[in-house]
Amino acid sequence: MIITVVHINAIQVAALEHLDEPATLEGSFEQFSNWRKESGYSPATERRSFGVAHSNPDARVAEKFRFDICAEVDAEIPENGYGVINREIAAGRYAKLRHKGSLATIDQKVNALSRNWLPTTQECRGASPIFFEYLNLTPATQESERVTDIYFPLR
Repeated sequence: MIITVVHINAIQVAALEHLDEPATLEGSFEQFSNWRKESGYSPATERRSFGVAHSNPDARVAEKFRFDICAEVDAEIPENGYGVINREIAAGRYAKLRHKGSLATIDQKVNALSRNWLPTTQECRGASPIFFEYLNLTPATQESERVTDIYFPLR
């Protein structure tokens, strides 16, 4: 596991809040993708894509699971029928770890950061949520070829 500590600047994003069971997340991804295509505010080929985990799907009542599906924007987005709103990914220090493969197994790397790596360092968990940057999340990309950077907040 190669973990680097990085500092990021705040990232302005358009976000769709998913507040439901983790099993229904795919429908929210599809809704967000449709907004992206129709609005033109964040073309998938030109802007970065993110996921912000406000809660752990294994530690909460499934219906209280909150996950923001996000895309980088450089302008305020107007009110829309998709429920996509303006948000910001917080600036700060993060432990960064790359995940290759299916998103179904990404929790193993998140747990390794939290349970194995963090206790062996002088670092403390920060207040911001964990977020993911999807580097090649497209329908044409095979699950085994997906690349996702995990950002774990530090103080």
